[in-house]
Amino acid sequence: AAPAGAVAFGVKHTEGVSVDVLLRGRAEPEAVSGAGTRWPLDEGTVLRFSMSRASSEVNDNKVTVSFYADGGKPINQAGVFLTGVGLSLDVDADRDGVVEKNSPHKASWAWGPEGHGAILLVSCDKEFP
Repeated sequence: AAPAGAVAFGVKHTEGVSVDVLLRGRAEPEAVSGAGTRWPLDEGTVLRFSMSRASSEVNDNKVTVSFYADGGKPINQAGVFLTGVGLSLDVDADRDGVVEKNSPHKASWAWGPEGHGAILLVSCDKEFP
């Protein structure tokens, strides 16, 4: 997707985004920490984006990739807006009738009247074709 004549690229991103550059032939990714670093535009290079928290609004984070020709002349930019969505399975893990987001018993199970851990009932029948 790089423009014709591009030989290198640089990446900028907002604070809520982490970006790694995976270069062919290297086992470890390079973290993108600030503007100014450029990488050769080689086949097999991958940008990996991640977010560690949910967004406060839609499209509140962005990654911009700048493409450069020989000699460092800027050619074009491409950008993507990101929205981080938080997902959590909240359960009554200590079986006291209250669903808690951060119950310490979510990660374990104990049987019996004094037990803890979620009980999950799944309906796997085919009610609607």
